Amino acid sequence: MDLKSKISVYEGFPKDGISFKDINSLIADPEAFRFVTDEFYKIAKALDVNIVCIPEARGYIFGSALAYRLGAGLVPIRKPGKLPGEVMAKSYTLEYGKNTVEIQKDAIKPGDRVLIIDDLLATGGTMKAAIDLVELLGGEVCGALFLIELTDLNGRDTLKNYFVSSLVQYPV
Repeated sequence: MDLKSKISVYEGFPKDGISFKDINSLIADPEAFRFVTDEFYKIAKALDVNIVCIPEARGYIFGSALAYRLGAGLVPIRKPGKLPGEVMAKSYTLEYGKNTVEIQKDAIKPGDRVLIIDDLLATGGTMKAAIDLVELLGGEVCGALFLIELTDLNGRDTLKNYFVSSLVQYPV
């Protein structure tokens, strides 16, 4: 399936110089959504994971469907102040600022085999922060999956010690 044809591109959104890749048109298409979920499943099945971690917010879309299909647990990684109980936090830099993500301290157990899935790989900052949190809790990160990769931003370099797969690649 030609996934690029299912992704809408908005130039100058949210600001000038940005070419925004909008997945809403893809996930609204049942065949395309199923295809992406099936492709992620093929990759994830071979990694023998028992937990799927999903960074807020669009990682939730694919990660939820994938965890269900795998029979794996689902662990959200959220923005600060959104999770109850004890959390661990990790700050990171973005192309245009800083951000922080959190995970509940009891969400990952030592020895858990974890796959982290998100919609987009840009610089890799969000994913690296998520990986660091999982590893601090004793989980083994088996890989990172993305629908879209912006290849010119070299996010794979940030994640060079991990298995990384993306279904669609764009230059910036």
